[in-house]
Amino acid sequence: MDTETADVVDHDVTTITCVCGNTVSKDGLIQANAQGIPVHSGDAPAPPELAEWPVDEDLYTLCPSCGRVYRDAVIEETGTAPVAFRVDVKAAPIAEAIRVHWNLST
Repeated sequence: MDTETADVVDHDVTTITCVCGNTVSKDGLIQANAQGIPVHSGDAPAPPELAEWPVDEDLYTLCPSCGRVYRDAVIEETGTAPVAFRVDVKAAPIAEAIRVHWNLST
């Protein structure tokens, strides 16, 4: 099976166009951990629904529209954005984390 790959410009994770067509400026993309759970980027403590910011800075980008997850380090190193894995954005705990993330962002 061929790996799905998103479009990305100049090794920049903020320029991802997800395989589903979503972008940062369309429905938004969310920084996540290695399990695809949105991370808390604000002051500690993190809300219980969100993951702590990874100590090793190993970040991923989650598309909340379709559940595709991209590894930021791969994008930054190679300038390509292969889909690392997918999560179910309609089911807990991901759905709750996305809701809390957007509530904190507004």
